Amino acid sequence: MVNEFEVKKQICDIGKRIYNRNMVAANDGNISVKISDTEWLCTPTGVSKGFMTPEFICKVDSKGNVIQANPGFKPSSEIKMHMRVYEKRPDVGAVVHAHPMYGTAFAIAGIPLTQPIMPEAVIALGCVPIAEYGTPSTMEIPDNLEKYLPYFDAVLLENHGALTWSTDLNAAYMKMESLEFYAELLYKSKVLGGPKEFDKENIKKLYEIRRKFGMPGKHPASICLNKGETNCHNCGGSCKHEDYKQFPGYQYDFVGGEAAPASADAELVAKITQQVIAQLGLK
Repeated sequence: MVNEFEVKKQICDIGKRIYNRNMVAANDGNISVKISDTEWLCTPTGVSKGFMTPEFICKVDSKGNVIQANPGFKPSSEIKMHMRVYEKRPDVGAVVHAHPMYGTAFAIAGIPLTQPIMPEAVIALGCVPIAEYGTPSTMEIPDNLEKYLPYFDAVLLENHGALTWSTDLNAAYMKMESLEFYAELLYKSKVLGGPKEFDKENIKKLYEIRRKFGMPGKHPASICLNKGETNCHNCGGSCKHEDYKQFPGYQYDFVGGEAAPASADAELVAKITQQVIAQLGLK
């Protein structure tokens, strides 16, 4: 049985992390966690995520309607966005929305995070597309987000911020950290003359490592058929969701002609990274 108080404390802890890492300002951002098939805990509106305590946290149903909230608190106005993720991705247990500085800069500039520049990003995060702009607190955002949900575990929100999701709250937050780290490295490498990207053969090796370890979540791997390219990381982010062929629970490998189940332990990332670096001769 889920200990709701412990989950509330964890939400507050993650709120402090995103605030202390400058991923949000003032009252920005929101967090939610699934605690049963019919109940979710979420952060309240109008409150700094860096200064929450468990009594701030609200409980909602699948429509975002309040089940329980202490006086003076009500769910985030962006809860609609979270609930769309849970509706379309039953494997998801938590969602994090923030405005990380570098990631949001890319979202404002209209540049998706698709360049293959580091093993960890290619394997664990995958491509990060940009969901079209929607007015905050309306159904525009979840509607524009929906087409990306079957294929990705993170998106940039055009002129807005970033959204990540995963099996549990810690994993969802770690994807936000990875997204921001990736964006910062990409930005700084551009200042230094442009990043050196992995070629297609090395990307294929990284995809194969991901398949071998059966990591959880969705990952475009090599399903991108845009403009005849062989994988998502070489399409320059210009792919559209119509180019994908959905097969729930599997990741396609059009290069090798195989499909692999998408399930396993996210904590394997560190071990995988070490093996990747060794295989690519980067040590």
